[in-house]
Amino acid sequence: MKKLLKLGGNFYGLATLCFLSWMIFIDSNNLVNQFKLSQKLNQLEDQKEYYQERKVKIKSEREELMSNPELLEKFAREKYLMKKPSEDLYVIVKK
Repeated sequence: MKKLLKLGGNFYGLATLCFLSWMIFIDSNNLVNQFKLSQKLNQLEDQKEYYQERKVKIKSEREELMSNPELLEKFAREKYLMKKPSEDLYVIVKK
């Protein structure tokens, strides 16, 4: 206890304590903000991995789709409801 009082009475000790308390609790880059930013960074890195995997999957599907005309026609009919001029198209909506 005497060491703390002696440290508090010393100008350099008091200045150091003020500086540390400022940096740990008050500053915009305090420990709490650094922890939150670290968690956000980890979350964004996970999302980056997910989207990179999805990008590779979509590229492979696109290559397969562009190389096969029958598959391309099936995709256009199902996804975009395209039809040939001589056909009639009926869309059945389930309730």
